[in-house]
Amino acid sequence: MSDQGFLDGTLYRPEFEQDSCGFGLMAQMDDKPSHWLVQTAIDSLARLTHRGAVAADGKSGDGCGLLFKKPDAFLRAVAEEAGFALKPRFAAGLVFLNTDAGLAARARDTLRRELVEQGLEVAGLRRVPVNPEACGDYALATLPLIEQVFVNCPDGMDEDTFERRLFIARRRAEKSLQADPTFYVPTLSSRVIAYKGLVMPANLPVFYPDLRDERFASSLAVYHQRFSTNTWPEWRLAQPFRYLAHNGEINTLQGNRNWSRAREMKLASPLIPNMDDVRPLVSTSGSDSMSLDNMLEGLVMGGVPLFRALRLLIPPAWQNVDDMDADLRAFYEYNSMHMEPWDGPAGIVLTDGRFGVCALDRNGLRPARYIVTKDRYLTIASEVGVWGYAPENVAIKGRIKPGEIVAVDLADGRLLTPRDIDETLKGARPYRQWLKENVRYLESALDQPQTMPLMDAHEVLVHQKLFNVTFEERDQVIRVLAEDGQEAVGSMGDDTPMAVLSRMVRSPFDYLRQQFAQVTNPPIDPIREAIVMSLKTCFGPERNLFEETAEHARRIEVHSPVLTHEKFVYLTEQVGPEYRAVTLDLNYDPTQTHLKAAIEQLAQRAVEGVKAGAVIVVLSDHRIAQDKLPIHALFAVGAVHFERPRCSLPHYPY
Repeated sequence: MSDQGFLDGTLYRPEFEQDSCGFGLMAQMDDKPSHWLVQTAIDSLARLTHRGAVAADGKSGDGCGLLFKKPDAFLRAVAEEAGFALKPRFAAGLVFLNTDAGLAARARDTLRRELVEQGLEVAGLRRVPVNPEACGDYALATLPLIEQVFVNCPDGMDEDTFERRLFIARRRAEKSLQADPTFYVPTLSSRVIAYKGLVMPANLPVFYPDLRDERFASSLAVYHQRFSTNTWPEWRLAQPFRYLAHNGEINTLQGNRNWSRAREMKLASPLIPNMDDVRPLVSTSGSDSMSLDNMLEGLVMGGVPLFRALRLLIPPAWQNVDDMDADLRAFYEYNSMHMEPWDGPAGIVLTDGRFGVCALDRNGLRPARYIVTKDRYLTIASEVGVWGYAPENVAIKGRIKPGEIVAVDLADGRLLTPRDIDETLKGARPYRQWLKENVRYLESALDQPQTMPLMDAHEVLVHQKLFNVTFEERDQVIRVLAEDGQEAVGSMGDDTPMAVLSRMVRSPFDYLRQQFAQVTNPPIDPIREAIVMSLKTCFGPERNLFEETAEHARRIEVHSPVLTHEKFVYLTEQVGPEYRAVTLDLNYDPTQTHLKAAIEQLAQRAVEGVKAGAVIVVLSDHRIAQDKLPIHALFAVGAVHFERPRCSLPHYPY
């Protein structure tokens, strides 16, 4: 803060202002529904208006909404008014339909058919009252027809099975209606229901008169005001989604989506008879938050407990935390091979109707504070002051720290601390024993060092020319690394032409750029960076994520993906038949084939090698020879990864 800031009596400086999504959660811990909680959650959302964007029309926003524990009495009342007969257990869902009457009718028929095929009973569809005057020009131009579908649970079916059948029916309907760009089901559940849209928070109860109905009572609400950083505003992208609301950006999104597709054929849950009904689990066209919600929903519907699923997606820092409980560390190490972190700034609030949960990513770059009042109301939000509780009524308050989870269990009225959740996770299976019996650490497996074959001067020159190692790279990068063991220091300026416009021969790597939303991400200090960053790498077969067995722990671990020659030889030649390696030569004869065909043949050879039992695939450009050209490693690795089963599945809207 400058002296001028103090001299003129203000502590506010606009250059320090940074906005991002706002989120919150409010729950009556004894599960007592009330309209007061609904109204307070709506008012709290309105206090987060500054956290989102607004269009020039002053009414269209990036999207906002609320996800409630099902307001049972209200839904029964409006269903009765509409002439629907509801059973003791029922579901209600919000549906966005096309304004074209024919497309809307087809969507209704398809959704109804899929629900019936899952053995469920469709009670009817209700036109949700809306007030278009609350919408701005952009929101009006894309405003869908909004209805609610009511579904009865057959006699004798338990609640979890009912939820899963609803999920399968919805996915099948979405895949059948992929040509309809408007059809979308924000929620279809016996536990929760969402109200959301492209309106400003203050106008949400104006747009949805249901929210002002005194009969609308709930004991838990998750709310969100969106600031769109990666996608254009759409009705379907308003948050919360079916489970969660997210503040931040998933920087590893493209890799997370690709890996979810790549391993989908290994996923098999006894709770979902035909996995093809729900594949793909993750949307590739929505926002990062939508994809994260898709993955969480897929895991939970397949039988993974909610907290384990959340920890698979957003683990805390654990590799370099020396004082972590050994059993808890074993839980994270066991699971680390089977799911990559959805990494990036993340503050998450979510509910499945029983638990209200808030979690921060391991960097903790999105704030979240909580208070519990003496009358048992829990509030968690991205900032304080979202509603006017009296200070003397506060029983507990605090902030959620990096990597922590705080939750409320409405079933027994408990506030679950990070320690409570950790105890549940680490005690679910004998993870430490499984790791002890099945993990091999490469660093401790080497007996005698081996000598790496040296190149003569001519070989060095040939390799440098073939792999485009310039004098500048040798002198300013490689030499400094070799002499000092550290990276060279240079200016941040870059006057090198873009590779696509350059007149020089450039490496294919130069055509790539980082893809993540770095505008709202603060710099990370080196101390925190040392705790949250790890290069530990695993080798071994991936297994079904919906199962937990001792075999899932079988792997070889190394501290870095960059292997010494000795480690590489041991891993590929000496480790044993259970980790059999196949080496594929990247060099091809340009007089016999062309690059595209060579890449396709390489990918097919990789598939054949894996089918024959190979666990490790080595793509080698080492054996260069006269009259041959190597496939560039970037193309080779990308092609082999793309060839993994089901990567080319068609996109289905979520």
